[in-house]
Amino acid sequence: MKSTPEGARDFVVPSRMNPGQFYALPQSPQTFKQILMVAGIDRYFQIVKCFRDEELRADRQPEFTQIDCEMSFVTQDDILNTFENMIRAIFKKMVDHEFPKFERMSYDVAIRDYGIDKPDLRYGMKLKDLTALGKGKGFKVFDEAEVVVGIVCEGLGNRSKKKIKELEKLAKSQAIGATGLIWVACKEISEKKCKFASSVSKFFKDEDLLAWAKLCGAKTGDLICVMAGPDFKTREAMGKFRHEMGTRLGLRSKGFYGLWVVDFPLLEYDEDEKRWCAMHHPFTSPKPEDEKLLHKEPGKVRANAYDMVINGVEVGGGSIRIHNREMQKKMFQLLGFTDEEAEAQFGFLMGAFEYGAPPHGGLAFGFDRMCSILGGETSIRNFIAFPKNKQGRDLMIEAPSEISKKQLEELCIATTAKTVNEQKKA
Repeated sequence: MKSTPEGARDFVVPSRMNPGQFYALPQSPQTFKQILMVAGIDRYFQIVKCFRDEELRADRQPEFTQIDCEMSFVTQDDILNTFENMIRAIFKKMVDHEFPKFERMSYDVAIRDYGIDKPDLRYGMKLKDLTALGKGKGFKVFDEAEVVVGIVCEGLGNRSKKKIKELEKLAKSQAIGATGLIWVACKEISEKKCKFASSVSKFFKDEDLLAWAKLCGAKTGDLICVMAGPDFKTREAMGKFRHEMGTRLGLRSKGFYGLWVVDFPLLEYDEDEKRWCAMHHPFTSPKPEDEKLLHKEPGKVRANAYDMVINGVEVGGGSIRIHNREMQKKMFQLLGFTDEEAEAQFGFLMGAFEYGAPPHGGLAFGFDRMCSILGGETSIRNFIAFPKNKQGRDLMIEAPSEISKKQLEELCIATTAKTVNEQKKA
């Protein structure tokens, strides 16, 4: 494929027959399947290999498999109903699990109540907004915060102070990313007596902490964990913390829960690059009722996008696509492309739209992720024949590796990196 600036980093392949030019391994066959829709092939289904050069983790590999689907003349409801039924049939046949109808949750509700856009709903532990109760008591962390949110970890309030403090380290770990953790151990909550142990007892009396407990629904023996700071980042950190605590408490080990997360923002602002970026990809259409906001308040525009989430894992996602040139041009402008840059990168798609592209949409399932959920595992590595390690290396065949000087010359490539032998000598 052609390398494009949007999305994850491409794996690139030099062309010997076209010196100085490169192919990109497909992150997804997105533009190709849209071209097929324009060409009149109104149903597309493919099991496809995809490649993304990004940081690796347990549920991410540089090479992965997608079940890729696209259809013409469909609405969002058509796609959600069709593929929800497919997933229900797969789970029934493979693990004899009967899914009820999937819940449909808006992105805003997911972030508000669970902190992240792929919540595991096999257990509760909703985020509770403690901002009003936390401010005005002289505690600087809360007074200067945009939001104060808490969750209840049932039965952890009677742990030793040392054990509870270990959760502070967890909250500040790279996996969670919080600036700190405030905790309240509910030692006793009754009509006659209320007793708490807290990391902020200097600022908050027992009657203050009782108000926290009532709002959060905490009872005797529970632990209230609280974070404060910027709204989105704080909720996101608490959402990750919620998932980790769910795992540690054994709440994520059994059963299945599926839902659709819908109404994502079309765009998100990149503070480093000082520009708007597509939350999914540049070909996702905006909600028709939000189109009037595209140039005035782009951050409020919702996308015709949707993710399927099972057990806190995004197993598939997609959107209704843009299918006319003018709207696609507006989208590229919002993303900072000049008309010339948009034409150079995506002129083939823009040109195709002039022939009367049908309304179309689709989604792609992560085949490896689906297998890991069906198999009761947390890592997709166990379902890939030759997985890479965290450095993206295949240790069995020792790839990636250096190539010969002759090969480099044929490809008109020079490298500034030292060879292994040169590194050893150094």
